[in-house]
Amino acid sequence: MVETGSSTNSNRGETALQDGYHGEVQNRQGENMKDLVEYIAKSIVNVPDAVKVTEEQDEQGIILKLQVADEDKGRVIGKQGRIAEAMRTLIRVKAAKKGTKATLEIL
Repeated sequence: MVETGSSTNSNRGETALQDGYHGEVQNRQGENMKDLVEYIAKSIVNVPDAVKVTEEQDEQGIILKLQVADEDKGRVIGKQGRIAEAMRTLIRVKAAKKGTKATLEIL
């Protein structure tokens, strides 16, 4: 009987751990788009301290403005604009999940 009771308690503990982990995952998914753009940009550029992302709201949705050092603009845009387009796609998907629209401007 003691083993069954401890097994039940350990299962409850496992459930609590799983619930805590699930909550952690939900919190990570709740990160805002500004943080996502900043993370991606800082990962790409040579001067991560120069990365600045501002967020503005207008009637059409959210506008994210990404500012990087002049020498890093090419890295953020990428060949034929592929990196910029990929970031814009991620932002649109994240915005759609929130039920809004978002655009990314690279300054």
